[in-house]
Amino acid sequence: MLTLTFLGTGAACPSVERNVSGLALAREGETLLFDCGAGTQRQMMRYGVGFSFREIFFTHYHADHMLGLTGLLRTMGLQDRTAPVTLYGPRGAAKILGAAVSLGIERSRFPVEIIEVKADERLRRDDYDLVAFPTEHRADTIGWALVEHDRLGRFDPAKAAALGIPEGPLWGRIHRGESVALPDGRTVSPAELVGPPRAGRRVVYSGDTRPCAATVEAARGADLLVHEATFADEERARAVETGHSTASEAAGVARDAGVRRLVLTHISPRYSRDAPELAAEARAVFPEVTVARDGMVVDVPYVHDEGAGG
Repeated sequence: MLTLTFLGTGAACPSVERNVSGLALAREGETLLFDCGAGTQRQMMRYGVGFSFREIFFTHYHADHMLGLTGLLRTMGLQDRTAPVTLYGPRGAAKILGAAVSLGIERSRFPVEIIEVKADERLRRDDYDLVAFPTEHRADTIGWALVEHDRLGRFDPAKAAALGIPEGPLWGRIHRGESVALPDGRTVSPAELVGPPRAGRRVVYSGDTRPCAATVEAARGADLLVHEATFADEERARAVETGHSTASEAAGVARDAGVRRLVLTHISPRYSRDAPELAAEARAVFPEVTVARDGMVVDVPYVHDEGAGG
């Protein structure tokens, strides 16, 4: 399972329909938070995102992306949390996030670690990596890509049975790449029963940015690109001035990167809840587009699982 819950999809100023930036990614029982605008903790409660996460990844430190951190940490302290939390962000993390952590007279009862990351830095996990990539905004900014490692190839149980290999531990050993010796003296190698490795999934979150080559490269072949689309084309000059993207520019990034699906977020409050004009402009460039709404949940299936529900 890999799902995204959009906690806040608005730009800079919250509205009745959109909170400021916040995104929760749930993968195989683990939750990761990306950005934490004011009110994120309330959005988590509202949309059923648990507080068991251990990490928050920031794209930059503009207020609409990080002012919710203090309240979120305080709430978890009142819930008697003891598990540590790690905060990741671009240059200035210790100073800016440290100030947010220490704000107020209460002190966290659990450890909070702050780690500064550089663009193109890769945080390695057991079966996926988190990759920071440079973006183009008005400050030190990065985007984040979750890149799963390749999965094992498909195991052929019918062929294994035909070869007389009893179902059980031997099947697992072969699937994991081990040749096994059978009681009759034969040796069966993984190549006989296991197909080629299968690609994992890739999810990319741009944060605030102008369309740029680094985002295209980070999103190359991604299953899902979440890209800001603050303005419509009529406000393109304003987008350039403020370091943001229009919906059609975001769609151009998706097209050039060859992604499978694009979700637009960071929507200016000048547009309605569904922002049909942004959707139309983006779809003229790239058809597989959705405009995010607060509380929207997006599933990211494996390619071969599509159509199986969810």
